[in-house]
Amino acid sequence: MAFENVTVVIGKTRLEQLIDRFHTKAQARFYIEHAGGNFQEYEDEHDTFRRSLDFVVGAAGRNAKMKLVERKFLPNFLFSERDVVVALGQDGLVANTAKYIKDLPLLGVNPDPKRNDGVLLAFTSATFEAGLVGVLENRFRCKEVTMAQAVTNDGQKLLAFNDLFVGPATHTSARYQLSFASNSEIQSSSGLIVSTGAGSTGWLSSVMNMSSGVYSTFHHARTNKLNFKMNWDDDRLAFVVREPFLSKHSQISVTAGIITPTRPLRLESQMPFNGVIFSDGIESDFIQFNAGCKVEITLANQKANIVQYQN
Repeated sequence: MAFENVTVVIGKTRLEQLIDRFHTKAQARFYIEHAGGNFQEYEDEHDTFRRSLDFVVGAAGRNAKMKLVERKFLPNFLFSERDVVVALGQDGLVANTAKYIKDLPLLGVNPDPKRNDGVLLAFTSATFEAGLVGVLENRFRCKEVTMAQAVTNDGQKLLAFNDLFVGPATHTSARYQLSFASNSEIQSSSGLIVSTGAGSTGWLSSVMNMSSGVYSTFHHARTNKLNFKMNWDDDRLAFVVREPFLSKHSQISVTAGIITPTRPLRLESQMPFNGVIFSDGIESDFIQFNAGCKVEITLANQKANIVQYQN
């Protein structure tokens, strides 16, 4: 495939979000400093991002046709099969972008290595151009990332790079029927998390930490930390039920499991309203999951292709 275009995806900085909220920079400064915060930190972070953006936009423009797209427009943006996609921001931006670009190569660029962990960000503004040229000349390698997929009986579909959450939109109980392998039961919980390999060190790991900590505390015994982890390209997903409740009407025999291509997870909502499925921690990226809705969760047909840095 001959790539001809570069689409750079960005999100708003914290400073820009504050200005959106308070209308002016001066009002944002007053609010932060009145609350005892350090407004200079927001300014420094913003300035660092803009310098990195200038580098990336300049390098992209020197080597191909370049477009700049804000994260919020991704669901409606039409990517071409000749696009190289660049996500300039934090890890979450890479995860969010990957869901909309099918199998196109994706370069994650860390605009601020001092502030961002950058697990998914193989490039910095200094190394980006070399990586981009490699992709344009078909000299690159990708790390494949398995994604999760939720498909409902009414035709809704949602992909997840890290994880899916199924449950209530508010802090109430989720009611549903769970079917997995040969088991089926009615459950009441605070929702389910379905994790990919890329997400297994994130939200899923916090559930593991809670489980081992609770056991250790109340059994007065030290226990090994639950350290479950999957590879990014593993053809499996892991699910856990959060805070399952045992009652006359709800069971707890299935609280976790491994989803494979031949063993999906199926759920049927019993929530009259406020039932949702959202992906990658973005609550605005959701589909409805109310009474009568059935969903099958399995591995997505497509995998994300994260470009890796090569010397």
